[in-house]
Amino acid sequence: LLLLYQESLFTVHTVHDLLWGYKDRLLSTIHLLHPEIDPVFGLFNKMNGTDDGEYVFLSGETNYLNFTRIVEWKGKESLSWWTTETCNMINGTDGTSFHPLISKDENIYIFSSDFCRSFYMVYDSSGAVAGIPTYRFVPSAMVFANTTVNPDNAGFCVPPGNCPGTGVLNVSICKQGAPIFLSAPHFYQADQKFIEDIEGMHPKKEYHETFLDINPLTGLVLKAAKRMQINVHVRKLPEFFETGNIRTLIFPVMYINESVLIDEVSANKLKHVLLEASVVTGIPFVIMALGIVFGIVFIVLVCRSRGISEE
Repeated sequence: LLLLYQESLFTVHTVHDLLWGYKDRLLSTIHLLHPEIDPVFGLFNKMNGTDDGEYVFLSGETNYLNFTRIVEWKGKESLSWWTTETCNMINGTDGTSFHPLISKDENIYIFSSDFCRSFYMVYDSSGAVAGIPTYRFVPSAMVFANTTVNPDNAGFCVPPGNCPGTGVLNVSICKQGAPIFLSAPHFYQADQKFIEDIEGMHPKKEYHETFLDINPLTGLVLKAAKRMQINVHVRKLPEFFETGNIRTLIFPVMYINESVLIDEVSANKLKHVLLEASVVTGIPFVIMALGIVFGIVFIVLVCRSRGISEE
């Protein structure tokens, strides 16, 4: 078909076309035989202004630790893509809010439909955003580790035993069979072989790491960055004239940085709420301190009065 249409295996298009879609002649022909194949190709084709399914959350009324925890997604309590029950679990929130009173020692669980799985984040450092104290949480290195390091990740190897390596996740099973692999940008925290296969990969923590800056008292996200890289699994096809020099590798197509930062108006409102909370929580201690002071004064006066009466 490529020879018939006098097209190359490699095509050049604008960023807009690659993101939001363009009609491909080759796919249009295949669409006549296989209607399930969309003639329009785009990384975000038909995704603009859409959601990723219906969620059912807990309100946290009976247990504050369950605030905004997901119990159902698309009418199901678990996933069906992976090979173990643990890997198919839907854990945590959607990453936009968390329960109040977060500690440094706990793991923050998130379900991401982009990654087709749940994962957890760990405490990294303390800081402040717009003058509001925050805890920074980052994905644990164990989340996308090789099965030799984290045997629990064997359930994400599809088909069983086919594990790509540390830092890379095969999501083809939930992407209609397309050979899509997800990773951090520039293969940050991935095996060195992925970095060496592609010229120009320079992973850096400050540029390529996903993070959440959460106010520990309220559980609100004040600053965040979700950074992921979309890769395709390229296989060597020596019999094809245009891929004879291409070897099997994980080839990056694009990476996304979805960032959020609290605005000034909302930050001022949150500061006011935190101030009120600190005052309210401080009142009992003030009353206790005053009681102790008055008690000491009362004891001193009683002792003095007894001394005077004895004299």
